Amino acid sequence: MAAELVEAKNMVMSFRVSDLQMLLGFVGRSKSGLKHELVTRALQLVQFDCSPEVFKKIKELYETRYSKRSSEAAQPQPQQHRSAEALSIHTNYDRGSTIPRTTIPTTNIDYPALYGKYLNGLGRLPPKVAKPEVRLVKLPFYTTLDELLKPTELVPQNNEKLQESPCIFALTPRQVELIRNSRELQPGVKSVQVVLRICYTDTSSPQEDQYPPNIAVKVNHSYCSVPGYYPSNKPGVEPKRPCRPINLTHLMYLSAATNRITVTWGNYGKSYSVGLYLVRQMTSAELLQRLKTIGIKHPELCKALVKEKLRLDPDSEIATTGVRVSLICPLVKMRLSVPCRAETCAHLQCFDAVFYLQMNEKKPTWMCPVCDKPAPYDQLIIDGLLSKILTECEDADEIEYLVDGSWCPIRAEKERSCSPQCPILVLGSSDVNGLLPTPNTNGENGKATADVVDLTLDSSSSEEEEEEDEEEDDDDEGPQPKRRCSYEKGLVSAC
Repeated sequence: MAAELVEAKNMVMSFRVSDLQMLLGFVGRSKSGLKHELVTRALQLVQFDCSPEVFKKIKELYETRYSKRSSEAAQPQPQQHRSAEALSIHTNYDRGSTIPRTTIPTTNIDYPALYGKYLNGLGRLPPKVAKPEVRLVKLPFYTTLDELLKPTELVPQNNEKLQESPCIFALTPRQVELIRNSRELQPGVKSVQVVLRICYTDTSSPQEDQYPPNIAVKVNHSYCSVPGYYPSNKPGVEPKRPCRPINLTHLMYLSAATNRITVTWGNYGKSYSVGLYLVRQMTSAELLQRLKTIGIKHPELCKALVKEKLRLDPDSEIATTGVRVSLICPLVKMRLSVPCRAETCAHLQCFDAVFYLQMNEKKPTWMCPVCDKPAPYDQLIIDGLLSKILTECEDADEIEYLVDGSWCPIRAEKERSCSPQCPILVLGSSDVNGLLPTPNTNGENGKATADVVDLTLDSSSSEEEEEEDEEEDDDDEGPQPKRRCSYEKGLVSAC
């Protein structure tokens, strides 16, 4: 069986462009492209998608081609001097040809057993399974322009813990021009960059950037700086390193010369892959402008969402008549300017998109500050209803959504003044005579002070005490009695 496949491949390799086009057109494949592309397509057809009909067609084309060659060899004279007899021999090549040809004994091939049975009667080999590739997550602040090196696994060369993996590549003139003509984000940093990204070798899902231990990156003859560790304020918690794309642009040759990149990494059992990309770095202001262009949710849709949240649930014993939403950003405790939240968040509370993007530009976490769940950039929306409320309600810091989708402002009541109208009694104060100060009867601004009644004293006890005080005053030899407060039954306000 394998011998027949090899012979079929050999016949296809000897085909001309016209033969290849006829074969590919017979099976409905594309006939466009250069010869080597057609040959590759035809060989794939033989290897993975062959059938008795395809074998028969390959045989016909092969015999036709070599029969024409034999006819031309038998009639070497120029075409204009050919006789009618020669033309008839050329036409009937199957009967007149004496050149031995390679034939395929179709009666000895068990096609269904070889290629499997299908409903349409054609057999085919199972398609070759392509090895899945490592994919990296898309970064909001980086727009990929070109892929210079697909994610490639770092393979250790020996048993040493410290490994080196070199890579050589050159930029095209167009890529060099893009870098040179790009604007500067800051002195010496272009917006179009060549970046190195490293991640785990895992093909199950898009991978986030992850550095291996002991990483060092050398570009040509200079080492490139790698982001350091964030200090940890919590005891016992190891500091974390922000794994970001590493900018290599300032150390590269911006010409047709080849660049050599050497990655030094620690081999401790985990597998890593590296990729090189030509990217355009975005700013938080640019992402905010893009969000304002394509990410605004219509006020009516936001209103329908409010109604959905407050809809009566028959299984719930508690009826929700409204929900309060603060107009203060939970990130910076300031009034919202661009109310924003993630489409996947279940709450109506928003945060300010301006500060959220600025914080993720410095330290990308993309976590919602309200519910502490992932809030990536491509899931952010601007609340059109709350944006409208912010322009109409400027004297309140909180609003309440009602069941019908309407809203009303919640204004905080003015705090009552806690300044006392009468003197404050300070316990443990040192007074020479042990007396309380006499309150000002006029008070501030000429107002009389308020009398406070001590409910711990009843009328009878107060009268008895007054009589006892009078008796003690008559007794000159007795000890000096304690005087009561000069204002009767007056206490200090406890507000």
